[in-house]
Amino acid sequence: MSLAEGQGGYRVRFDWGPVGADVVAPGAAFVAVVDVLSFTTTLTVAVEQGLSVLPYRWRDDSAVDVARRHGAMLAVLRNQAGPGQITLSPESILNADLRADGIDRLVLPSPNGSAISVRLADTGATVIGVSLRNAAAAAKWVRERAGDRPIGVVASGERWPDGSLRPAVEDLWGAGAFLDGLAEGDLLADFSPEAGTALWAYRGVSESLSDALRESVSGRELRAYGFAGDVAVASAVGVSSVVPVLTDGWFVNGGS
Repeated sequence: MSLAEGQGGYRVRFDWGPVGADVVAPGAAFVAVVDVLSFTTTLTVAVEQGLSVLPYRWRDDSAVDVARRHGAMLAVLRNQAGPGQITLSPESILNADLRADGIDRLVLPSPNGSAISVRLADTGATVIGVSLRNAAAAAKWVRERAGDRPIGVVASGERWPDGSLRPAVEDLWGAGAFLDGLAEGDLLADFSPEAGTALWAYRGVSESLSDALRESVSGRELRAYGFAGDVAVASAVGVSSVVPVLTDGWFVNGGS
């Protein structure tokens, strides 16, 4: 059995990063992408505000052209934001009123969750964005639609300086929160061991998740750069009922 077939016998699968997405997607009806700090949290907040969000692999000159072509706002890097600009920071969107300014589309580049979403767009699976804010709602939405079809979950992770994947514990917890919502009835028996590990990782930290997220490597990094508010927004478990669904290239609310 090849590595690519390793979780194929299970209905609910979990893996890491872009290559992991390639592993769990084949044959899956739904794939949940998790990038807690910060792509899918920012995505959730944006969709909460009625925005359509175009995931893009990274912010470069081509992203500027794409945003202009679609009449959309382009999120900039946190440290490059000027007055009135939106960044990957979920707090920057939460505190804005973009619809009042006539903005209803956002191009959201990210090298992890956004790039993975783009990678999955043509697999035939329904791609959804999952954060801690909407994990319960997303799990309910998928459970009501999946029937006996396979479900994949991808923890996006971060990058080491050499570009290799850094498994990020916040994405393990976010994936586990989503899986916790799926673990009803007989479905738990269909979890791969990898999916089960993510589930129990979340359950083990759920009572102190805000503190754990704040003290994680990614949480401490954001706080050190002055973005403690983003960590707080990301740690608000279960506050959102939106389910961002990738539809014709754009994430839109699939309904609660």
